Amino acid sequence: MKKILLSASVFSLIFASACKDKKMKDTMIKAPVAEKQPTKLEKHGDVRTDNYFWMRLSDEQKNAEQKDEQTQKVYDYLNAENAYYDEITKDTKNFQESLFQEMKGRIKEDDESVPYKKNGYFYITRYEKGQQYPIYSRKKGNLEAAEEVIFNVNDEAKGHDYFQLGGLNVTPDNKLAAFAVDTVSRRQYTIQVKNLETGEILSDKIDNTTGGSVWANDNKTLFYTKKDPVTLRSSQIYKHTLGTDASEDVLVFEEKDDTFGTFVTKTKSRKYIVIGSYNTVSSEYQVLEADNPDGTFRIIQPRERNLEYDIAHYGDHFYIKTNKDGAQNFKLMKTPEDKTTKENWVDVIPHREDTLFEDFSIFKDYLVLEERNEGLNKIRIKRWDGAEDYYLPFDEETYSAGVYSNPEFDTDIIRYSYNSMTTPSSVIDFNMKDKSKEVKKEQEVLGGKFDKANYVSKRIWVPARDGKKIALSIVHHKDTKIDKNTPILQYAYGSYGYTISDGFSTTRLSLLDRGFIFALAHIRGSQYLGREWYEDGKMLNKMNTFTDFIDCSKYLIDNGYTSPEHLYAMGGSAGGLLMGAVINMNPELYNGIIAAVPFVDVISTMLDDSIPLTTGEYDEWGNPNNKEYYDYMKSYSPYDQVVAKNYPNMLVTTGLHDSQVQYWEPAKWVAKLRELKTDDNILMLHTNMEAGHGGASGRFDALKETAEEYTFLLMLEDKLEK
Repeated sequence: MKKILLSASVFSLIFASACKDKKMKDTMIKAPVAEKQPTKLEKHGDVRTDNYFWMRLSDEQKNAEQKDEQTQKVYDYLNAENAYYDEITKDTKNFQESLFQEMKGRIKEDDESVPYKKNGYFYITRYEKGQQYPIYSRKKGNLEAAEEVIFNVNDEAKGHDYFQLGGLNVTPDNKLAAFAVDTVSRRQYTIQVKNLETGEILSDKIDNTTGGSVWANDNKTLFYTKKDPVTLRSSQIYKHTLGTDASEDVLVFEEKDDTFGTFVTKTKSRKYIVIGSYNTVSSEYQVLEADNPDGTFRIIQPRERNLEYDIAHYGDHFYIKTNKDGAQNFKLMKTPEDKTTKENWVDVIPHREDTLFEDFSIFKDYLVLEERNEGLNKIRIKRWDGAEDYYLPFDEETYSAGVYSNPEFDTDIIRYSYNSMTTPSSVIDFNMKDKSKEVKKEQEVLGGKFDKANYVSKRIWVPARDGKKIALSIVHHKDTKIDKNTPILQYAYGSYGYTISDGFSTTRLSLLDRGFIFALAHIRGSQYLGREWYEDGKMLNKMNTFTDFIDCSKYLIDNGYTSPEHLYAMGGSAGGLLMGAVINMNPELYNGIIAAVPFVDVISTMLDDSIPLTTGEYDEWGNPNNKEYYDYMKSYSPYDQVVAKNYPNMLVTTGLHDSQVQYWEPAKWVAKLRELKTDDNILMLHTNMEAGHGGASGRFDALKETAEEYTFLLMLEDKLEK
């Protein structure tokens, strides 16, 4: 094979800074040029030529001690792009470091969570000054008791470039803890067990799991979920007996439909072990008494396409959140424990056209509902005896509120969180009986400069091209002058029905204090305005997601908030797909784009069922094996729609071990953009060679990545302090 053609083999030592017109020039610094090896891809009689298909490596190739020629070639290319990124940004390194220190300086380093009580213990997560990772501990009976350290993750993480500890799960007798570790960032966890009385790590070791596990009530039987080693689909539920080898574990359930994933959990009542199966439009649950781990699971309601439901247990009933009977925004029903199929379900909270029913929590005397109305979170409290039914009051124009960790059943206290774009996060205990509340913790913003009164936020309703109204939440410093020269960072996600709430960010202050406006676009594909808002931004309606974002951008420009010379956009993962689509459709609107771990090679990925997530997402994007969906995907797929024209300044980031969006998607995209773009704007690809989809694992390392992104924006605005 030919070597990569690297015209960047001799980098200039001269840094080309931002010009007065805000365009980054790189005439003195030559970018890597990837070799073109045409690969013909044919489907439905349509032939696509992929010149960079060779960049794809298998896990075996990446993990091999001795790299083969292709593997070395890909590594050489990614490293060359990283070297190019370092050269382009080398004169900003001091600023990046000062920005990192600025953001770090707002964080209380020796912080801890509000303790929560479960099964006789108070559990606490805390950080020590200068440490990257949390310490998990507990206190027996009361908060004055001696602290028992369960895990100091800083010790566990030593010697690892990436370390994630999760799935912490204590036995009913409080003596053992299952936990899971990922040291690659591919979300394949190894489950182990720790004796909390002696500190001993037991010999039990289970590889290739999701990390989650559930103890039966006998304190020795552990249920867990294994992943398909190739597709990483959560496909099997196993039962492990403490002290035995994992090879002896019993397969309890296998999800054979490759469009479904599976998981295992436990009801809050602690009576049932629950196996869930799910895809985008359907779900199914099975239950087993937790006192009888060797028994047989029974199905609540067999799966049906377009029937979604979730369950909780209380008394002698199962409570069910469902879209049954055309309840698009979901409703709450219940059914007897021994008669669980859908013909036995009866309404508890009926469906409402104007309110999305998002979640619910069950207490001994209260039912707590989480709802969304006109885009805003609502928390509704209802006594089981019908004596009271009311909403918690929230006063700001836009905010984020949600029910917090509430593992205790017999209590009058509900814990919830609250914040807004200008209000730091609070954890609040509310007494549902006497309606008193206690703020247990307010997020501290250190550094001595933050004053909530210095910032302004509001919601704008932007008209979409088809007449719909898109909510655009903005926040800025009160002294920021708003005109055509005002820089704006516009952000959105817009997929999977995931709604990004209007929350507070300490890191964002670094942009706001330098004159930026932050604008969060609640575009279709989320559930901000209910389930219909999601349905209208997926499958054959996906284009609405992109045009909504563009219409918000045009609104900001046309109404004097900014201009194309000062408008920036950012999105990650499926939000990175959004970035790729909008710059193909309207690149002239933006001066700069940040695309984080972007899903940009839509057709090739969705045609390859060996890639993680693919088969389970046919009901999100469509199945391109069907020509109608193939043609529609091709019309917006960022990689397929790159053509010879001007594109904005761009920073693209990825992780070599990403299991959600494989690294080769952004790598190929950047190579094709370099080949075809007709401008002299900057284009950078930065690959984290040790991380995956979520980026760095340490809390400070993650801040460094944010500092890199913000530096890119501030560099384009010529706002780098000397």
